[in-house]
Parts: sequence; C-alpha cells; structure tokens
Amino acid sequence: MEVGKYNVLTVLRATSVGIYLGDNEGNDVLLPHKYVPEEIEMGQEINVFVYRDSEDRIIATTLQPAIQLNQFAILEVVATSSIGAFLDWGLEKDLFVPFKEQNHKLQTGQWVPVFLYLDEETDRLVASAKINKFFQNDQISDLEPQQKVEVLVYEKTDLGYNVIIDNKYKGLIYENEIFRRLAWGDQTTAYIKNIREDGKIDVSLQPLGFLQARDENTQIILDKLSQNGGKLGLTDHSDPIDIQEHLNMSKKAFKKAIGGLYKEGKIRLDEDGISLVL
Repeated sequence: MEVGKYNVLTVLRATSVGIYLGDNEGNDVLLPHKYVPEEIEMGQEINVFVYRDSEDRIIATTLQPAIQLNQFAILEVVATSSIGAFLDWGLEKDLFVPFKEQNHKLQTGQWVPVFLYLDEETDRLVASAKINKFFQNDQISDLEPQQKVEVLVYEKTDLGYNVIIDNKYKGLIYENEIFRRLAWGDQTTAYIKNIREDGKIDVSLQPLGFLQARDENTQIILDKLSQNGGKLGLTDHSDPIDIQEHLNMSKKAFKKAIGGLYKEGKIRLDEDGISLVL
C-alpha cells in the first residue's frame, strides 16, 4: 500500500465509520462512509488514493487529487501560517509547503509549480516549490529525438517557455517556434527536438521532419475546410498572423501543406482562398 498514490485494494469489512480496504500484504486502511460507492460489495476491488488526513492517520479516498507522489503540478496557495503555506490539491486536507521548500514566501491566491515527495523523517507527503532539484536531466535514459511526450508549461523566460516533460525532466520550447497560443499552466503534447550533452532538452510543439509535420498540418487544413463548407479564406499571400490565428501553424508550414494538397488534387487554389475538390 503506497501513500500518495492510487492503490487497487479489496473490500474487507464494514464498520460504523466506513469500510476497511486491504492489500495482499495484510495492510488495511479506512475508506470513510462519504467516499464509499453505493453498490460496493465485500471482496470487491476498488481504486482509491491513500494519504494522511488532518489527524495524521493513513486514510483512503475516492476523490481525485491534482498531484500524486513524485509528480509535478501547478497548485493554488489557499492559506499561509508561521510554518509554511498550504495548497489546494483537491482533497479535504490541504497540501503543506514548509518554508524551507519555498523559493520565496508564498502568498494566498498565488499559483505555484510544486513537486510532491514523501518526507522520510515524518513519513508525510510534502510539496516543494524548489522544483529544479527534482528534475532528472542528469539521468536521461528513456528519451530520444522526435519522441512524443506530455509537457506542463510552468515558466516564461527570455528564450521561451520552460516545461516539465513526462513528470521527470525540464525542457524548453523556444519562443520563435511557438505558432499557437501557449500559457503558463497549459498541459499539451510535444516532441523531443534535441537532447544536449549537458542534459538540457529542447522541445517542439510540432512533430519533427517535413513529412510528419506536413501530414499533421494537411489534416488540420482538411478538417477546417470540412467545417467551413469546403472553403477557407486563406492563401499563400495571407498575413502570417491570420494563418496562425485560424490554424495554429506558421505561414511556411501552411504553404507546404497546401502545396502538397494541391499536387494531390485535393484542393483548388482560388484568388480569395482555397476550396475542397469534391
């Protein structure tokens, strides 16, 4: 049974305060009545999140936390005290950030990127805003160029946006390679562009390689044409901002995509836009 994670446990017995769930090693934990599904049966397996409640007891819940053990997330500060700050992570007991794990004194109402870890001394779940020390860029073994990954945007820089890759690594999306709106806190699919010898990782929002990118962009254009009755008021002379606004791609990518579609006989190039060939 792992604290800070989801566990698939078996219903053991019912009590006046809830039902007890157990694992295959003889451990058990209480799931309070308010979280018990209506049609639960003895011996049934159930997926629950296990953590410590406000009285420091290990307890189970069917609520879904915004972060799990050894993960990153951006959470709101909902209270502060003389010992630290508290974050809303979707559970009844707020998540604690001690002063020693803050880059600066956190204030109520702020949203902050944090990492959730288990304090070995207290055996309690604790959040840290000093997230740089938890990245594993010095141990990259499961990434390679062009690989599809999930990223969390957490910081704007002079070069672009810093992102968290697959809850493990720190990466950078360059400003001049962003062709759609991107905001702090966004979670999106991206692609590994380059892994440097010093462990720094460049990330792209677009698939790498001409054919792969063209395939994705042509599908976007075809979908947009279908949604607009077979016509689209964009040409290779359109303003790059208009193309980015409507299609989330650069003008260069748009021209390559419509060039391919035209050669394949799928679209017609008109003076005022492009049209599907039916």
